[in-house]
Amino acid sequence: MEEAKISIATHAFNYGTGCFEGIRGYWNAEREQVYLVKLQHHFRRLLNSVRLLRIDIGLDAQQLCDIAVEIVRRSEYHEDVYVRPIAYKASPVIKVGLLHLQDAFCCFSAPMGDYFDINKGLSVTVSGWRRNDDNAIPARAKATGGYLNAALAIADAQDAGFDEAILLTHDGHVSEGSAANLFLVMNGKLITPPVADDILVGITRGAIMELAEKLGIPVAERRVDRTELYVADEIFLCGTGVQVASVTKVDGRKIGDGKMGEITRSIQDLYLSAVHGEVEEYMDWLTPVYGGRTG
Repeated sequence: MEEAKISIATHAFNYGTGCFEGIRGYWNAEREQVYLVKLQHHFRRLLNSVRLLRIDIGLDAQQLCDIAVEIVRRSEYHEDVYVRPIAYKASPVIKVGLLHLQDAFCCFSAPMGDYFDINKGLSVTVSGWRRNDDNAIPARAKATGGYLNAALAIADAQDAGFDEAILLTHDGHVSEGSAANLFLVMNGKLITPPVADDILVGITRGAIMELAEKLGIPVAERRVDRTELYVADEIFLCGTGVQVASVTKVDGRKIGDGKMGEITRSIQDLYLSAVHGEVEEYMDWLTPVYGGRTG
């Protein structure tokens, strides 16, 4: 890390012209293995992001997977880890735009535990900041500069005593958390906002929908009104960082009985077992770091 130097004149530092991924790796002590979760999915999404930002890093998804595995392997981690690849505009130039600039790629890793205490219900608020619009700064690009939107929302929420923020679209429908997708449980069904409501197309979101199918829980992708948050039976956030975290209070209103609900608990338990390599059915989600295939 001490050898990684980027000029303060770098375009991406001055203008937020980069995109990134966040990838978790889970340590399985019994197998002495770190498993990176849905590695190919993350790098395919990164390649979609760079296309939107007119960045060409000259690497395909498999080459990027190999780099991530090698970085974690060389670090000799025997704990949960986080991998952060970043593609960015690297020219040291004061000029707004995306054309005729040097493109670059970097990747680093670090130990990472729980983002939130996922055994404790979160208290959240509906933010006064609206979610980035797809015609302004598209959320699906996972652009570095776009996360100012998330930073403003969660900072105000935490300053007011909440754990997290939920952002609405510009027409007032529920989008997602500051940096996590959102699911409601209503009458035994999972409901989540659709891709068109300015959400990040979450890798973990997709995994949750797979798990729900296994558990026999129906899933609906549809627009969600703000007031549905207050009357939901259960709510949870999901993402690489947050994993699966129950929401037990929204704007001071108790959700359900104010504790993690049964459906949320079943999904959280199965998800954590799967990413730790404890469920054979989902081993294809995982890339082992110490020996084995990459992808």
